[in-house]
Amino acid sequence: MLYTPRVLDALNGSFRILKSPAVDAPAAQRDPKVIATVSEMLSTIERDGLDAVLRYAADLDGWDGSDVTLTADRIARSGDALPAALREAIELGAERTRAFADAQRSRLTDFETELVDGLTVGHRYVPVGRVGAYLPAGKFPLTASAFMTVNVAKAAGVPTVAGCTPPGPDGRPNAAVIHAAHVSGIDRLHVLGGVQALAAMAFGLLDDAPVDMLVGAGNAYVAEAKRQLFGTVAIDLLAGPSEVAVLADESANVALVAADLLGQAEHGANSPAALVTTSEDLGREVIAEVERQLKTLATRDIAGPAWHDFGSVTWAADRETAATLMDDLAPEHLEVMTSDDDFYHQRLTNYGSVFLGRWSTVAYSDKGMAGTNHVLPTAGGAKHSAGLSVSRFLKPLTYQRVSRDATPQLAHAVDVISASEGMDAHRATATLRLDSYQG
Repeated sequence: MLYTPRVLDALNGSFRILKSPAVDAPAAQRDPKVIATVSEMLSTIERDGLDAVLRYAADLDGWDGSDVTLTADRIARSGDALPAALREAIELGAERTRAFADAQRSRLTDFETELVDGLTVGHRYVPVGRVGAYLPAGKFPLTASAFMTVNVAKAAGVPTVAGCTPPGPDGRPNAAVIHAAHVSGIDRLHVLGGVQALAAMAFGLLDDAPVDMLVGAGNAYVAEAKRQLFGTVAIDLLAGPSEVAVLADESANVALVAADLLGQAEHGANSPAALVTTSEDLGREVIAEVERQLKTLATRDIAGPAWHDFGSVTWAADRETAATLMDDLAPEHLEVMTSDDDFYHQRLTNYGSVFLGRWSTVAYSDKGMAGTNHVLPTAGGAKHSAGLSVSRFLKPLTYQRVSRDATPQLAHAVDVISASEGMDAHRATATLRLDSYQG
């Protein structure tokens, strides 16, 4: 179902769906076969260690027996193999992403305050000790992934960031992905893919201590491995297929709306793309324009099925209805192209990241040029969670300091509450201090 029953009932006909998804199911479902396979792999790796990791690497990725850990020199020279324009673009993306993360970090400040005389409390931000970043490099290498994970972790002050990236069909890692990791500040980089990569980092099998946190996107097996490893380590979030939604009115450019819908549908054949519009004419024109653009799109075999199976277009009677529908979708990426973008920016609350105005597009963030993070919640997760940011790598650790003079009030209140609960040991920790104070 495209919208929740609660919203359908509340809006009561003030909208009309012009194009429904052809598949009446979520874009990302937990496949029982994937769950079972990942569970077996993790158990085997936890039992057999690095030997199991390398067996899976040989069977699944064609590992040829070479060292899976890249030398520091090879990482540092990775940019030499790239065209100058690509290298420059990668370095610009790393610079922009780091600048935004640094700006966020500077606004997360330690504090201390005295709540009452003698009771001082506060918190200080302490970075996670070790982070493992998964850097995808499948059919479409996600070059900017290192910007969002390695780079931002380093901006948070994480001392050690290790990474894993899968080998390509030729057995070698993608040079652009390596260089992106290098300029982002990676400490160690291993050529491993999939479940075995995450398990190796989580269990500390690569001449490193176990990581405290796993971050980075991946396929269904990678996402399931993160889910099953959560608790052993922290994770960024459980992301499904990439999503985009556009909120547009009659002022929007039809070709741009269609292009931006296809831009995210290109991520995978199960990537949802949605348009909510207050102009029925624009909605129908976009449907036709998407079909026109698909005819000449090099990736139409991916974007086409995504649009046909998971794409949708909805007409809303007014801007309040449009906003309500969009908040119910809670998309990963949200573009707003209207004559009153500020209204929607103030009104909307459920999205991973928002792109305001016709000159903004998701691809600017996808490739790191906008500076904001593209590791974002999917499948409605934006209703309760935000995307990855520098704050995710920081622990706000609280502390308290109590003086002798503040003891009577605190101890007496704890004495009373503990007695009512029957928690005698708790009570004693307070009353002993009270006795000491009075003595």
